[in-house]
Amino acid sequence: MDHESPPTKVSIFGKEDIVIDYNLWGSYIVNDLLDNVPSATYILITDTNLYENYVPSFEKRFSEIVAQKEADSRLLTYCIPPGETSKSRATKADIEDWLLSDERDPPCDTKSVIVALGGGVIGDMIGFVAATFKRGVRFVQVPTSLLAMVDSSIGGKTAIDTLAGKNLIGAFWQPAKIYIDLNFLNSLPAREFINGMAEVIKTAAIWNENEFEKLEENASRVMAAIRTPPGTDDSRLSSIRSIIKSLVLGSVGVKAHVVSADEREGGLRNLLNFGHSIGHAFEGILTPQILHGECVSIGMVLEAALARYLGKLDGGAVSRLAKCLSSYGLPISPKDTIVRRRSAGKHCTVDQLLSVMAVDKKNVGKKKRIVILSGIGRTSERQATAVSDRDIRVILSSGVLVQPSASKSLKVSCTPPGSKSISNRALVLAALGDGECRIRNLLHSDDTEVMLNALVKLQGVSFSWEESGQVLVVRGNGGRLKAHGDELYLGNAGTASRFLTSVATLAASGTQGYSILTGNERMKKRPIGPLVETLQANGAGIQYVEGKGSLPLRVKAGQGMKGGEINLAATISSQYVSSLLMCAPYADNDVTLRLVGGKPISQLYIDMTTAMMASFGIDVRKSTTEEHTYHIPRGRYQNPKEYVIESDASSATYPLAIAAITGTTCTVPNIGSASLQGDARFAVDVLRPMGCNVEQTKTSTMVTGPSKGCLRPIDEVDMEPMTDAFLTASVLAAVANNGKSKSTTRIIGIANQRVKECNRIKAMKDELAKFGVASRELPDGIEIDGRPYKDLSKPPDGVHCYDDHRVAMSFSVLGTIAPHGTLIQERECVGKTWPGWWDTLRDTFDIGLEGVDLEGKDPDLSKPGEGLDQSIFVIGMRGAGKTTTGRLAATVMGWEFVDLDTRLENVAGQTIPEVIKASGWDAFRDQELAILKEALHTSPKKHVFACGGGVVELQEARQLFVDYRRAGGLVILVQRDIGDVMAFLQIDKTRPAYVEDMRGVWLRRKPWYLECSSYQFYSHRAEPAATVQPLNGLEHFLRTITGQRQPMNTLKAKEHSFFVSLTIPDVAAAATILEEVAVGSDAVELRVDLLEDPQRRGKTPSADFAASQVAILRSSTALPIIFTVRTQSQGGRVPDDNHGAIQDLLQLALHVGVEFLDLEISLPDDILTAISQTKGNTKIIASHHDPKGILSWSSGSWVPHYNKALLYGDIVKLVGIAKAQSDNASLMQFRSWALAAHPTVPIIAINMGIEGQLSRIQNSFLTPVSHPALPFKAAPGQLSAAEIRTALSLHGVIKPKNFYLFGKPISQSKSPAMHNHLFRTTGLPHNYHLYETDDASTMESVIRSLDFGGASVTIPLKLPVMDLLDEIDPAAQTIGAVNTIVVEPSRLSSTHPKAPYLKGYNTDWTGMSLVLSNAGAVTSPTPTTPANEQRRSALIIGAGGTARAAIYTLHHMGYSPTYILARSAEKLRSLISSFLPEYSISSITTLEEARDATKPSAAIATIPADRDIDEGVEALLQTLLARPEGYGETKGEKGKEERILLEMAYKPPVTAVMKMAQAQGWKTVRGLEVLVGQGVGQFELWTGIKPLLEDARVSLALFSSLLIS
Repeated sequence: MDHESPPTKVSIFGKEDIVIDYNLWGSYIVNDLLDNVPSATYILITDTNLYENYVPSFEKRFSEIVAQKEADSRLLTYCIPPGETSKSRATKADIEDWLLSDERDPPCDTKSVIVALGGGVIGDMIGFVAATFKRGVRFVQVPTSLLAMVDSSIGGKTAIDTLAGKNLIGAFWQPAKIYIDLNFLNSLPAREFINGMAEVIKTAAIWNENEFEKLEENASRVMAAIRTPPGTDDSRLSSIRSIIKSLVLGSVGVKAHVVSADEREGGLRNLLNFGHSIGHAFEGILTPQILHGECVSIGMVLEAALARYLGKLDGGAVSRLAKCLSSYGLPISPKDTIVRRRSAGKHCTVDQLLSVMAVDKKNVGKKKRIVILSGIGRTSERQATAVSDRDIRVILSSGVLVQPSASKSLKVSCTPPGSKSISNRALVLAALGDGECRIRNLLHSDDTEVMLNALVKLQGVSFSWEESGQVLVVRGNGGRLKAHGDELYLGNAGTASRFLTSVATLAASGTQGYSILTGNERMKKRPIGPLVETLQANGAGIQYVEGKGSLPLRVKAGQGMKGGEINLAATISSQYVSSLLMCAPYADNDVTLRLVGGKPISQLYIDMTTAMMASFGIDVRKSTTEEHTYHIPRGRYQNPKEYVIESDASSATYPLAIAAITGTTCTVPNIGSASLQGDARFAVDVLRPMGCNVEQTKTSTMVTGPSKGCLRPIDEVDMEPMTDAFLTASVLAAVANNGKSKSTTRIIGIANQRVKECNRIKAMKDELAKFGVASRELPDGIEIDGRPYKDLSKPPDGVHCYDDHRVAMSFSVLGTIAPHGTLIQERECVGKTWPGWWDTLRDTFDIGLEGVDLEGKDPDLSKPGEGLDQSIFVIGMRGAGKTTTGRLAATVMGWEFVDLDTRLENVAGQTIPEVIKASGWDAFRDQELAILKEALHTSPKKHVFACGGGVVELQEARQLFVDYRRAGGLVILVQRDIGDVMAFLQIDKTRPAYVEDMRGVWLRRKPWYLECSSYQFYSHRAEPAATVQPLNGLEHFLRTITGQRQPMNTLKAKEHSFFVSLTIPDVAAAATILEEVAVGSDAVELRVDLLEDPQRRGKTPSADFAASQVAILRSSTALPIIFTVRTQSQGGRVPDDNHGAIQDLLQLALHVGVEFLDLEISLPDDILTAISQTKGNTKIIASHHDPKGILSWSSGSWVPHYNKALLYGDIVKLVGIAKAQSDNASLMQFRSWALAAHPTVPIIAINMGIEGQLSRIQNSFLTPVSHPALPFKAAPGQLSAAEIRTALSLHGVIKPKNFYLFGKPISQSKSPAMHNHLFRTTGLPHNYHLYETDDASTMESVIRSLDFGGASVTIPLKLPVMDLLDEIDPAAQTIGAVNTIVVEPSRLSSTHPKAPYLKGYNTDWTGMSLVLSNAGAVTSPTPTTPANEQRRSALIIGAGGTARAAIYTLHHMGYSPTYILARSAEKLRSLISSFLPEYSISSITTLEEARDATKPSAAIATIPADRDIDEGVEALLQTLLARPEGYGETKGEKGKEERILLEMAYKPPVTAVMKMAQAQGWKTVRGLEVLVGQGVGQFELWTGIKPLLEDARVSLALFSSLLIS
């Protein structure tokens, strides 16, 4: 649409060169250019994102108007790639070369006009082109983004970026015209729109409070329009056209005025950089994932907090600014969830931030200059202010060090912020009341912020600020609330959660029929059950969304409260009472509220509520006949014209305590004996008995402390009326010492403090202990033994605050006297009630503070390993393998196994069929539920429980499992193919038969099982017998889901890592090649889209089939699994629109606990969010493939995909197409840029096709590979791991190393043949040599050389070599011998400078273990072993050096006891005494001992085979090897475990010991097999590659002689 009415113009440098309105693009701009900026050549430059929508129509209109005017003008157009990467020297040169090209005929000259159409990148860079082309040509700005409209297009700053930083090369070059067409905003993406709002808010914040108020008032309307999908028509902004124009005009007018007065930033123009000093520092680190406006928003809040810290700005203004920014969807902290997600959790250290700030152009020398606000709409100076690094560091740091620096003569007055309790109540009452209420001294804090936001969302209030934010004007809606579509997120605000639970019941249906109340993880554990149950009983429709008794809650709209008689337990929290009291007038009937269960907690807070209700027009009558009973009439609150919030009495305890502990004087002028708050009595009831002089009037309190160190302990103080103040009393008690051996203060009446922001009683006990202060928890309190303050210890890591404001402030009080200073870890948590607390310490009390950056110590981040001792519950159908799996799990975890069915039978004294026959199914289910409840209650840790198959039939049992799962407990669903289950149940008669079709039972229970379980373990074997492989598979599963197994860390430590892509239709059918194709890879990818489900031919595999495939794969390989569902557009087979099946498979991957999950970022955002937020310990590979070759590595078109991948992935995977080798070079530059920006986020970046193979060789992290044995390659150009290593070797990336065998004699050793063969087959360039010596000293120069790769060690050097190494592996230390030397390249030797770090291992035992396991030896106990059955025993023959490795092997495999027999009794005693008792070694020296011993099931012979067996030993051996009574004559008889003997002697092929064993039915294995296993173990230690045993055997040419006898 062409512009009709005259547009608005703004003057800059005395000329109206800025034009603002809608629909300027087209006729208006063409006419104005031709008339007012005439030229023969106009060059329109834009980016590819804008070209199609805007350039062709402009060209057409230009031609039409030029023809009408008969003008001699032409229009040239040029297009560049979008994004910050184009703002470079290279792009500038490309444009200049194009302008100078002979193709421009006639050539562009000095009178040409360049038109920059685009956002800030286009404007900045094209302006710089104009400034330098032909020594400067005219240019015109046509900004298309809000940020460019109000900021970068005005003022003449032009620049490009360099590696050294942003905008470091440029010029001031004023545009001839700036056309601001607001219609471009209709097509601006929401995030870009919001990004620009930061500059609009900034301008109002520094210049015009009226404009700021407009922003506050219109936030909801503007944001509703912004969140409307963008389009090229004008419908998006149709309802707010005038608002947007007014806001943009306001900002543009200010910038134009300031720029005109100070073009070159002499002082005034500095003000436009409010928020930029710190914001640019964040941007320098977080760009491009975090946008300019987002960083400036964070910077504004932090710079405002700095102004408050310096005493220049009121705390209310900081809160007001933060709220305004938040209301426009902008982040206000680097810790905001969206910032952390978009930046992949990248941490900006304080040193990094200060370093970037050091090059700020506003600085004068080394002095950093920051714009300091003095109020909304004004600044402290008309230029930036010099601020010290020390002060900036305090604001930027997560921790603060409090120094003991209070002056003895200090006498201060301190006014705490408004009461949190009164503020929250006043907001609720005003929202429920009619009319306007001006609230003074409202607490500006996190808690009141979430309360106010929630009430606004419920349409309970509208509000505005007056008197520079000192007065909140609330317009109540008389209780006419409406449910809101968004969750009401309440953070950790307990008061808000409890009050709003009742308030939300009053809401009518709005955008949806219910409200959701939720909070952070701590809030989801705080109790709210008594209040919810009372409201439910009174007609309110409330449901728990997750765990019972806590948030989140779903509160149904339109039901409200019936009223009448209500009983409430009030012994946990008075806030339950206050919540009901305040909402009771809006019940259907008058309310009589009875508080039952004993004396209510915190009665004074209940009294506060009723007093405040009276101020708002509702009189509550306390019963004179019934104790703890209140009568509340129906009615409607009438808001008073003004309500003044009293200062917070709990907060007032901190400044008063500082006076008490430091021996100084402090007055709190507005809290006295007439206060509504119980904590007002703290000075009288606590400080006076501790020796302080206290003067309290009705309205003020003054405290003067005794001399430092002279506080007295209190025998006992009941703090029930002021429970929150007990933390303050506790830190005073820590230094209250009367000179006696034990100076104990006893605090009682505070039981409710265990369910606050944290368990405060435990927190105080734990944190006081760090100072060396002893304390003890009481049922309702704490005892603290005071000690002299000079004896306080220094907490090594500071005080952990548990995100609890009162913990932080209390320990800061102690810090004012602790001799070594006190580090408070979570500085910002005081924002809950006193955001300016640190400012008060600095300004009022003159306490020294230092900022401490605590990188990596964020208390909100869960740590692997926490809660790993919670018991595991195993559920599933009978016959699925719950007992087998449960016993295996108990073996892996080292916990106790309990079968709950067996426990039920023991308790009932009957079998389950008998229980059901006698009492019926309902009674049985009740008993089953009772057993489950008992297990949950009595054994919450270190147990594995196998549950009955039908336990999920009861709703109550299901809820128990769901609650346990949501609280972090593990409930594992064991699943097996239903056909296998049915076959098993045909023969199992120990449990009652199903009374209905088994398949029908499974289908009914399946959704219940899934609902109840945290994870799913698919048992693909029908037989219950244990083997090594399922044990390993289950172990990997358990270690992964509990976070104990972290393959990501292992992969990141490798220089090169690979995953093999399985292109097979069925894992089971390919089982024979799995081990082979995985050699040399570090993970294995299951391409689910390539699987062929026999039940769904030609369709996407089902989740059940995929689960079975994962199970088979997990039991076949120890490598981590990558679960991939590739869609058709990404190069796979699953239809792109089959979102339901895709999401089911992705959820299945998380449910089965795979280590890695490939997540395509082209999937809908709701799927991406759902998967990434429930990933548990699975790592997400966020991937995008471009099989059509649309994207370019050099143009920046991959950057948006990279940024999106960062949002959802732990690893980024980007796959393009190489059309030429230069594409690989561009990819390498892109990868370097990505790793520089996010060094902790691994990236897989490769090109497909033959031309792209070089990129696969150059990729270093998890390169996808194929293998010749696979049916086809997963992608064109894919190589094998061995091929890539060969290429890396040829390029010198993998450098050749020398490996050795040290010992004597070794000339006949086959080790060189084996290892050199393995090096070649895996693509490594190394060589293995013999180094014959019996003198360890001759080895040293070899092993310390830079080309040394590792070594084998044999006799006689296994012991002497240990003295030459930097470290000995614990196993080798125990065995007392090293046979393998490993180089750790990432470490340097501590004894040999610049030499590699050497570590010694023993692979004798790993070789023995491998051979025994492969022969069928079972780790003891097995899953089918009853808990009370004796563990399996083992036998060692011989007591020489090899016996030590044998002992270690058998112990590690779980055998116990281990028997040893040998000729020399002395050797036996010496050998046994050198091992710890836990090895359970027994010598066998007599026939009686041999007969009494438990028959061994594994044996290792270590005696020489070239001589006869000693007669005495032979007799003992015959007895021990004898076939156990009842053991079948047939080898491997079903149901009988095979006994295995490993003969360590190489010759003869069949030794005497082997003959004896074979005669008694033993399976025997020759010792040469151990040599192979040992060598394989060495190779894996050296290279990280586990080769095939078969390859090692072939290389030794020993295969035919190594067969198991």
